[in-house]
Amino acid sequence: MSVLETLGSKDAIALEDKYGAHNYHPLPVVLSRGEGVYVWDAEGKKYYDFLSAYSAVNQGHCHPKIINAMIAQAQKLTLTSRAFYNDQLGVYEEYITKYFGFDKVLPMNTGAEAVETAIKICRKWAYERKGIAEQEAKIIVCENNFHGRTTTIISFSNDENARKNFGPYTAGFIKIAYDDLDALENVLKSEENIAGFLVEPIQGEAGVYVPSEGYLAKAKQLCENHNVLFIADEVQTGIARTGKLLAVNHEDVQPDILILGKALSGGAYPVSAVLANDEIMNVIKPGQHGSTFGGNPVAAAVAIAALEVVEKENLAENAEKLGRLFRDKLSQYCNHSNIVKLVRGKGLLNAIVINDTEDSSTAWDICMAMSEKGLLAKPTHGNIIRFAPPLVMNEEQLLDCVRIITETLTEFEK
Repeated sequence: MSVLETLGSKDAIALEDKYGAHNYHPLPVVLSRGEGVYVWDAEGKKYYDFLSAYSAVNQGHCHPKIINAMIAQAQKLTLTSRAFYNDQLGVYEEYITKYFGFDKVLPMNTGAEAVETAIKICRKWAYERKGIAEQEAKIIVCENNFHGRTTTIISFSNDENARKNFGPYTAGFIKIAYDDLDALENVLKSEENIAGFLVEPIQGEAGVYVPSEGYLAKAKQLCENHNVLFIADEVQTGIARTGKLLAVNHEDVQPDILILGKALSGGAYPVSAVLANDEIMNVIKPGQHGSTFGGNPVAAAVAIAALEVVEKENLAENAEKLGRLFRDKLSQYCNHSNIVKLVRGKGLLNAIVINDTEDSSTAWDICMAMSEKGLLAKPTHGNIIRFAPPLVMNEEQLLDCVRIITETLTEFEK
């Protein structure tokens, strides 16, 4: 089959099923085009995208400023590796460090790579700055976390589907309950050799769990009290998704190490980053960490354009305003619903909890029904539906989406 031939949805799904590894279970919708808040399937049906590629497309699909930056750079120079300098990386490094208020950035490609990078930096800092004996450093993580699916990361996951039959696992992690300051303080006081605390400001994959007000600020203070690095995984929550540039900004927290990805490129290219100040980042020396594609010229140009869009189009402010409207409308529905328990979230990262067991198909069936009406979302953890549209959405579009969601839910009321 020629790559220029247009595939119908049925054929596209059959090809993936036959030739691709079965490591995903997508909704049976085959997308072929996207613009702003909309996507179109292979047959031309139009949908609202209410997932944004797991918050990678915050700036909307195919934002012209980002795409033009990518094309312009790709026509000049795409890759040098880090064996040589290129004329885009330093410009990007200056831009992103000033944008987020750090001394240094270590550029990578994917969110999981960035998490692995942060873990390595934290451990090396612990040995060379804090004085922990080599091989003894421990990092505190939270139960029900999602930081990726590499071997190290699944070692501290409690998602057995991601863990089972992938061991042996990496040691050096202590799991505590999320949003539990007492648990954090107890470990910091009782355990030796703690190097860092790795946390999602909002647990997205777990079902958009928003911690109690003050949790992040108090956790950061506890870390400071014990000379432990506070590491914020903002791969999903960062870049304006929650109504602030970063989710930690809601509590005026500056992490010791910040992890970014996804919308750092507006969904146009794999770009991730780890930011820290010199006292931490300078433990990394030549040859100790890297990536052939990390910091390539296209990634640098795309990331600058993506961040400029966030600032110039006031996407954080829009996410804050529309998120409040969305939760208000869905909460009104929840008040008289038998099928929805609650709505929760921050900014335009939200979820509804379906009144059914985690092993039921109800949430999936609701998502299938919404797709028939022109809105795409997907369940997480069985009975939770995550809603995260592009941040370029306007109020009229959001209210139309609320209409689709509530009309669909009404059809499932018992």
